[in-house]
Amino acid sequence: MSLREKKAAKKKEEILRSAAVVLADKGFHGTTMEDVAANLLMTKGSMYYYFKNKDDLLYQCHQMIMGMSIEKIEDAVHSDLNPSEKLKKAVKSHVLLATSEKSMFMMMDKPNQNFTGGHLESALQQRKKYAHYFDEILKEGIEKGDFDENIDIRMVRFIILGALNWILQWYNDEGPQSGDEIAESFANYLLRMVEIK
Repeated sequence: MSLREKKAAKKKEEILRSAAVVLADKGFHGTTMEDVAANLLMTKGSMYYYFKNKDDLLYQCHQMIMGMSIEKIEDAVHSDLNPSEKLKKAVKSHVLLATSEKSMFMMMDKPNQNFTGGHLESALQQRKKYAHYFDEILKEGIEKGDFDENIDIRMVRFIILGALNWILQWYNDEGPQSGDEIAESFANYLLRMVEIK
């Protein structure tokens, strides 16, 4: 990647983060491209250099945060850690991303309402891929005797992801616990659900 391409990619990332804040604050239908541009001190025209329209902007926000999420969980899955540590790492990575990139994370919510056609298909595929990595960790844990062999992998994954995604509803930057503390608590509590008693 050339220096010019790197600069363009960095600028696009800045725009996406700023757009996510505006979209999270005003909602998709209440946000205009002018709102996003004003927040970045850019012209509306310059926004169209990076994005076709508001739908494309939302989709690119989703792609960026899903890409970051998948990269983090792949790092856990492909590590040399044991299954318990892999699960803890995956949970903590999710919590830390959700708390540090809260506005971006909100762009992943309800893809069926936000996207159609190829964008919806792509978004759902990414979510499926992400969820599958949790299944892989749980399956490995059962095979290696670290996790209870009677757990229902699909149900446990629903519980884990449900708990993790609910963080967006209550997390506050100014709350009593930091993202790191919440990540540690979630990892420890969720791990207890699958460990052999």
